[in-house]
Amino acid sequence: MININELVSGANTIAISAHVRPDGDAVGSTLGLYNYIKNNWPDKKVTVFLEKPEEIYSYLKGYEEIVTLEKKTAEEKLMFPAQIESYDLFFALDVGDVDRLGEAAAYFEAAKKTVGIDHHVSNKGLCETNYIEATASSTAELVYTTFDEDKVDVEVAKCIYTGIIHDTGVFQYSCTSKRTMEIAGKLITYGFDFTAIINKTFYERTYKQNLILGRAVMESIRFMDKRCIAAVVDHKVMDFYGVTSADLQGIVNQLLLTKGVECAIFMYESDPHTYKVSMRSGNLVDVASIATHFGGGGHVRAAGFTMTGTYHDILNNVSELIEKQLDADK
Repeated sequence: MININELVSGANTIAISAHVRPDGDAVGSTLGLYNYIKNNWPDKKVTVFLEKPEEIYSYLKGYEEIVTLEKKTAEEKLMFPAQIESYDLFFALDVGDVDRLGEAAAYFEAAKKTVGIDHHVSNKGLCETNYIEATASSTAELVYTTFDEDKVDVEVAKCIYTGIIHDTGVFQYSCTSKRTMEIAGKLITYGFDFTAIINKTFYERTYKQNLILGRAVMESIRFMDKRCIAAVVDHKVMDFYGVTSADLQGIVNQLLLTKGVECAIFMYESDPHTYKVSMRSGNLVDVASIATHFGGGGHVRAAGFTMTGTYHDILNNVSELIEKQLDADK
């Protein structure tokens, strides 16, 4: 556990960031911490650095204040070095690798003190001070445990609730604990429309998202005695449907719902011959260990990584590690 009050009290300038392509937990935990600090220390300068989150999170207070840094190539950084402010305190949330901070990494490295809060088992301690609990449902849950409950308001509650529901699959995943449910119970007493948040950010899809989901499921394959399922979307298909990577969220979770499936793999082409791979498992496969093997990370039941090669080559490499785990369970 860390003492937020002590950390914030001793800093005048504070930066908060999370991983690139921020999901609900990254957005909810960063904005939850941002609003908590702004409410209780209004004299502090607080900045949230994130890649621009999806519009579905725009109901969260502080969304419009998020600073999105322009991406630069290594060559551009050398030619046009930015003036990097040295923040007194930098919170790195839901991230265990400095490179995963994206453009905010420069501010992290220049900060006088760094604090990490994370629930990924792959996080070995990125910061000077770390609060890592791999059994926690979400980073948002951990952030909440550092707060004085009597200093939390409805806007902070909405942020934390958003983070929790996204990393628990609305309390369906095995990471959901008694503490998770107790915190969620306290949060909904603030009176916000929690059902609307669940529907808007977790279940609701655009027509295009439904189309690409249908395409992925229709063209998926099952293997290893139908215990595994995999699907891929390449650039050509994404362009045909007019979708971006943000429209692909939830596909891997849908694949895992297939009866008899223990492990689901979904990948999309992020660059020519480079794929973002997402993995989900039921009860037997530790997908975090597989993702870590390929330079990624995540949780035991949900993880991901990036890999270069053909779809079939990547699937063969991943399948080999899945098979070892499934065979060990026999």
